[in-house]
Amino acid sequence: MVNDGQYLFKNESYAIRGAVFEVYNQVGCGFLESVYQECLIREFHLQEIPFQAQPNLHISYKGEQLSLVYQPDFVCFE
Repeated sequence: MVNDGQYLFKNESYAIRGAVFEVYNQVGCGFLESVYQECLIREFHLQEIPFQAQPNLHISYKGEQLSLVYQPDFVCFE
């Protein structure tokens, strides 16, 4: 959120939340995360939301790259 009460990336986050709600409305609850991951991949394609699934992100600390590689579920809109 920025100081004037407006959200950053409002339209993008609205689109992502809409896709998540659509997946939930279609399959409900109780499945393993892998089921929702695949459903969300399909929904992002259907809604033309640009994304990368489980990309490797290199993290640095005080200018030095960590040996750890972080892998989020999705990175959307770059």
